[in-house]
Amino acid sequence: QVQLVESGGGLVQAGDSLRLSCAASGRTFSSYAVGWFRQAPGKEREFVAGITWNGVSRNYADSVKGRFTISRDNAKNTVYLQMNSLKPEDTAVYYCAAGSFRSNRDEYRYWGQGTQVTISS
Repeated sequence: QVQLVESGGGLVQAGDSLRLSCAASGRTFSSYAVGWFRQAPGKEREFVAGITWNGVSRNYADSVKGRFTISRDNAKNTVYLQMNSLKPEDTAVYYCAAGSFRSNRDEYRYWGQGTQVTISS
């Protein structure tokens, strides 16, 4: 069993940066690929970024490439999402999930509760 807790969300202005953290419990977390998703009001939950268990491979949605960076520290059981040059359209609840690093939500087994990110223009 893996439990995930996101943190680091907040209200910032366009152009600012935020770093989200996904802290996990469970000794097997380091063996899981992890992804970040987001869901804006009235929209489907969409893939943002993913990383393999060892951090060797990373995957990004086109909308965040060059602005967001996913990383992990297995010693701390934590995955990060560094978000730079934020835009109002990045406003959403951000979720981390364990089980894959691809965009298919069905491949993920464990989900966190989410953290709100709001970008003002």
